[in-house]
Amino acid sequence: MTIEGIAKPVSRVALGTWAMGGSMWGGADDENAAKTIDTALDVGINLIDTAPVYGFGHSEEILGKALQGRRDRVVLATKVGLNWQNGQVFRDSRKARVEEELDASLKRLHTDHIDLYQVHWPDPKTPFEETARALEKSVQSGKVHALGLSNFSPEQMDEFRKFAPVASIQPPYNLFEREIEKDILPYAVRNNLAVLAYGPLCRGLLSGKMTAEHVFTGDDLRKVDPKFLQPRFNQYLNAVQGLATIAEQHGKSLLALAIRWVLDRGPTIALWGARKPEQITAVQDAFGWALSTDDMAAIDAVVAQNVTDPVGPEFMAPPARS
Repeated sequence: MTIEGIAKPVSRVALGTWAMGGSMWGGADDENAAKTIDTALDVGINLIDTAPVYGFGHSEEILGKALQGRRDRVVLATKVGLNWQNGQVFRDSRKARVEEELDASLKRLHTDHIDLYQVHWPDPKTPFEETARALEKSVQSGKVHALGLSNFSPEQMDEFRKFAPVASIQPPYNLFEREIEKDILPYAVRNNLAVLAYGPLCRGLLSGKMTAEHVFTGDDLRKVDPKFLQPRFNQYLNAVQGLATIAEQHGKSLLALAIRWVLDRGPTIALWGARKPEQITAVQDAFGWALSTDDMAAIDAVVAQNVTDPVGPEFMAPPARS
């Protein structure tokens, strides 16, 4: 698959590194994170997505160290437009913040350019023109090769694209969180945008390894994710059981089914979040087969029958700056 502005073709599955940063995921494990990056490259993943806010720079630092001497093998995607004070994250896409974040990311990643630079969340207090023109300047300087947007609506993308070209969109998308099918996915198709679908395993829910007794500790974001709180948690777990049965009919794991489903929905790249090597080795099971129309209908029926009180990923949205 290709992303406009990036010469190297990219893998349909990308490595997502949010959990590697540690924050909101129960702490960091740098040794396993480095091994995971090695494993991703070994199985053919060449697109790696990160962000400054993942561990407040830590994810980028891990990635930068791991890629020294082999940066040319990777299409590197990171983000811009969030700020934080005392651990509290807020949206900030002002020109000065963009310039500051870009230089900081390049330093942490030990690179002279970022292949895909994405605005993490729309900032309602900064004109899109200000952000877009600052980013377009970074493209002209060679520090960035292509621009992307994350968590933007079609209307917001239209406004941003008046001032700078956009090559991709990164929204949440998985079997349980399908809001983008209404507008963002058709928009991407019409405008030739690559869709980097984050959360294809729905924060581990579609790994098939969770039970109702699972306890989330520390700063794990699933402690406040409505999907993981009863009584909804049982609804989603029941759906997981039904989906696992469909996966078994293909001789596949639920995890492979969840990734295959995303890949079969359009110009999509599945951002496979992992921080242990064993979590990434199963990527190959998502290739070499496809879901039929009947499979898609069966999946829809399982979700509709079991998840009677669905909820989206809105809880993850950071606030505007004060």
